[in-house]
This record gives sequence, C-alpha cells and structure tokens, in this order.
Amino acid sequence: MGLQQADLHTHTTASDGMQPPAENVRLAHEAGLCAIAITDHDTVAGVPEALDAGFRLGVTVVPGVEISTFAGGQDIHVLGYYVNIDNTQFLERLESLRDTRAERNKALLARLSELGMPITFEEIQEVNKDTKKAGDPIGRPHIAQTLIHKGYASTMQEVFDRFLGKDGAAYVTVPRIDPHTAVVWIHEAGGVAVLAHPGIYGNDELVNELITEGFDGIEVFHSDHTPDQEANYQELAVRYGLIETAGSDFHGIREGHLLHGTIGNRRVDVQVLHALLERRGRYENS
Repeated sequence: MGLQQADLHTHTTASDGMQPPAENVRLAHEAGLCAIAITDHDTVAGVPEALDAGFRLGVTVVPGVEISTFAGGQDIHVLGYYVNIDNTQFLERLESLRDTRAERNKALLARLSELGMPITFEEIQEVNKDTKKAGDPIGRPHIAQTLIHKGYASTMQEVFDRFLGKDGAAYVTVPRIDPHTAVVWIHEAGGVAVLAHPGIYGNDELVNELITEGFDGIEVFHSDHTPDQEANYQELAVRYGLIETAGSDFHGIREGHLLHGTIGNRRVDVQVLHALLERRGRYENS
C-alpha cells in the first residue's frame, strides 16, 4: 500500500475552476490521492457534490474555502479547512465577499473599456457558458478568456501579465476585509485558517507579519513555489508552530493554459488532515 496523501487546494466550477466538483474528486482518485480539499473562492457551493463523489470513490473530501482579503497593497488569500458549510452566519459573510468581487469586476471592466478593450458581462457569460450558469460568480480567469476570445490577447499568461495581474494595466482593487478578519470568520465557522501560497505575494516581510495573526497553518508547498521558497516557509512553519499544507491550486486548463498545477502535483501526508482536525477542536464548539 502506498503513501496516503492529500492535495489541499483545488478549485471547481463553483468559482473559477474548469471542472465540476465531482470531476476534481475523480482526478484525485486517478492520481492516487486518498484526500482532496475543495477550496473555491468565497463559496462552499461545490462541497456537497464533492462529498457525494468522495463517498462513491473512497476519497476523503475536506470541506474548504479560499477567502479573498487585502493587505500590504495586494490581494491575500486565506484558506479555511473543515468549516461548517451549513453555518448561516458564515454563508452570509461569504455572500458579502462575492458582492465585493462583483463590484471589483464592474470596476475592472470599466478600466478595460478605458484601455480600448470593452467587454460586457453578457459576453463573459457566453464565452464561459460551458462552466458558468447565469448568475454564477465571475472571476478574472473568465474575464481573461473573454479578452482572448475577442482578440485582445493570445494567451492567459499574456492577459494576466499585461492587464489583469497585480502589475497589469487594468488591475483594480476594491475595499476588502483584512486577513485577520478572515481568520476570525473561519474560526467562528469551526474551521482552521491557513495562509495560501505565500510565495506569490513577493513580500516575505508581509508574510512574516501575517502569520502571527492567528493563522493555524501555512501553505508551504504550492505549484508556483520554488524549492528555496518551500524551504523558507517550512522553516517559518516550524518557528511559529504552524501546520504545513500543500496544494496544487488546480483550476483546470483554460485556453490551452494550465492554471497553477495538476491535481496531486503538490501533496502532503494524510497525517496533516489529522493535525488540522486536532486544531479544529479549538474552534468548532466556540
């Protein structure tokens, strides 16, 4: 029997992923994983379907979420594991975050129009109709795919480098909650809070500040981390007593471009799940 391993960061069509939740679970099973987390942006809508698929395939599904926050002049993402997906207060809070994302999208489309690249929400819906129903949350990858479809760019990488990434010409920010607030929300929903992909932020001083704000873990292993970064974050985890997690940040393939990594390309021993559940005991009855 091989190692029991888990990928703790994947996205589905419930947010900006390309595959439905059940497909993520199937891919995890094919990759030889015994567990997978569903961590869509600001929603837990994909978790029930994944749980059903996990039951059928014998794959443990960790109910999760990735909350969008803002600190140090940029977006910071906070992963929540084992949150109570039926917690009414938590669901209302996530809905408020999706409203904020919708406002961001309006501002982003206005900026694109100023740059001579007008697109409409109707066009975004049409281009992404295979993965998005009317009224579903829209993310930057959906906007990027529409820009490519209209000929304003050739690849996803180009879109994010030139327009939608944090250094892009159309990048916009709107008021968001801070990471500490997200940590509190996750704890109040009985979950465990982990700082997502710290290497992406390009600011380890900020990372060092953030992880002292109640985080339970840090995503040491991520598709976009270098070996040196992973060694650095492992050292931080040991220093601060944080749980070390790993995730592919799988979104699927869009316009021929694999976003982040394939399911299972970053994985941790299933013992990490036990550590998360043990830590969760501090919050679930609070």
